[in-house]
Amino acid sequence: MSILISGQHGQVSRALQQQLSEFGQLHVLGRDRLDLAQPDAIREQVRTIKPDLIINAAAHTAVDQAESEPELAFAINAQAPGIFAEEARQLSIPLIHYSTDYVFDGNKDAPYTEDDAPNPLGVYGRSKLAGEQAIAAVGGEFLILRTSWVYSRHGRNFLLTMQRLLQEKPELRVVADQIGAPTWAGTIAQSTHALIERWQAGLGGAWGTYHLTAQGETSWFGFAQAIAEQLKSQGLPCARLLPIASSEYPTPARRPLNSRLDCSRLQREWQVSQPHWQQALIDCLK
Repeated sequence: MSILISGQHGQVSRALQQQLSEFGQLHVLGRDRLDLAQPDAIREQVRTIKPDLIINAAAHTAVDQAESEPELAFAINAQAPGIFAEEARQLSIPLIHYSTDYVFDGNKDAPYTEDDAPNPLGVYGRSKLAGEQAIAAVGGEFLILRTSWVYSRHGRNFLLTMQRLLQEKPELRVVADQIGAPTWAGTIAQSTHALIERWQAGLGGAWGTYHLTAQGETSWFGFAQAIAEQLKSQGLPCARLLPIASSEYPTPARRPLNSRLDCSRLQREWQVSQPHWQQALIDCLK
């Protein structure tokens, strides 16, 4: 099988490259080979490669930066996914695309289901929602997988930032009123692997939008505490952690207070489930 993966150095793309190589040839398109803000470039690459599956793992993920460059965010997060969907439908192949908890406003008291109405708070969330809508408008065979709080051993993310700051500073203030599920990029890649296997075997569920995060929930403060425990278990020094409210840590883009996503539909339709976030953190650090 030939798989086109957009994005090369991102957290999810790197994990996919490790997990999916057994399926066949991976055509990994980084920024040097594909400018997602150029529609014609996307079409040309897809038509040249003629893959059996497209996985769009690239995105404009700088949440705060998106507030000051909405045109670029919408070009990459909204327009590009729609073009991938059009090209996938032309080839009669599936498209797998990753979206985000930021399509919701975070005001719900319970985990969000796929049937809940989106209401993004900022440019990033609006652009990702527009990407979902563009794919759905094209139709065909697609999986939109919404995830949250992605981290890995590579790139820029909360895990690596905390590991560094916990060892550099005597005290750290971390937001404690935003709730979600820290999700290892490896978990996303493993779940994607399982979804492809089931599709190939003719055992897949319905195409459409699904939630895919680790199980369980915590706050950013709770996640920081878990990272600190791992460092302490290695005998490393750790900063004292202090919980604060989001209002004490203002950012250009508003974050949803509730980022919990109900992932039961993915398990029900595709028989694919994820580990608890605490176990996934241990696996990641191994």
